[in-house]
Amino acid sequence: MSFTVLIPARLASTRLPDKPLADIGGVPMVVRVAQRAEQSGAAQVVVAADSERIADACSRHGVRAVLTRTDHPSGSDRLAEACEQLGLERDDLVVNVQGDEPLIDPGLIDAVATLLRERPQASMSTAAHPIASVAEFANPNVVKVVLQSDGLALYFSRAPIPWWRDGFGQGVTALPQPAPLRHIGIYGYRAGFLRAFPRMAQAPVESCEALEQLRALWHGHRIAVHVSETAPGAGVDTPEDLQRVRALFARAGSP
Repeated sequence: MSFTVLIPARLASTRLPDKPLADIGGVPMVVRVAQRAEQSGAAQVVVAADSERIADACSRHGVRAVLTRTDHPSGSDRLAEACEQLGLERDDLVVNVQGDEPLIDPGLIDAVATLLRERPQASMSTAAHPIASVAEFANPNVVKVVLQSDGLALYFSRAPIPWWRDGFGQGVTALPQPAPLRHIGIYGYRAGFLRAFPRMAQAPVESCEALEQLRALWHGHRIAVHVSETAPGAGVDTPEDLQRVRALFARAGSP
C-alpha cells in the first residue's frame, strides 16, 4: 500500500522554543520523528517546515523537507500546502505524524493508513487506546473519543465521555466499562480532503472544545478510529518531556 507521511514542523512553541530542532542524542527531534516514520511502509516521508533552519537540518540528515508559509494558522493548513507542492492526487493517502513524537510506533502509522484505505466511507482516520486511570479520564488535556459500532467516531471531547450516569453521581472515582478511549493525535487523510479541510467553515463545537477534528464531523465527514491495546510513546511538549526522551535514547544507545 502506498502512502505519504507528512510531518508539520514550526519553530514557534510557547513552552519549548525551537522544538523541532531540539537535540536528542545528537539528532534534531524532527529528524528523529522522520527516522521512525521511515520504518513504516510509507512510500515517502516529508517534513513540512516553516523555516529554512528546519529544512536545512533535515537535509543534513538525509530527510526530505518542503518549505511552507510561516503564517499558517494550523498544522492542517501547512499540510494542505505540502500536498500541493508534492503534487499529490485526490485519492492519495497521507498520514500526519506530529513533529514532536520521536517515539512514534511505525506500526501505528501503518495501521492508520491501512484503516483509511479499508474504509472508503471515511474522510479521515486516527487512533485511540483504552484509558487506564481515573486521573487520565478526568484530565481535560486528555482528549477522549466515543465510537459507534462500526468503529467510526461519534464525538471527541476534553470532557470525561461517555458519562457514567449511575457511577459518577458523587464524582469521577472509577472508570466506566468497557474502558473509555483516549484519542491519539495521528491522522490519516485522502489528499483531496486534506486540501479542502482548511477552507471549511470552523464549527462552533470545534471552537468550544478547541479540537480541530470536530470540524470534519460537524460537516458530515466520517473519521475511522484504530484502537490499539497500549498507549504510544509520549510526545514532547515541555522541557521535562525532552529530558525524559533524551534519557530514553541515551539508555537505548541510539546513535
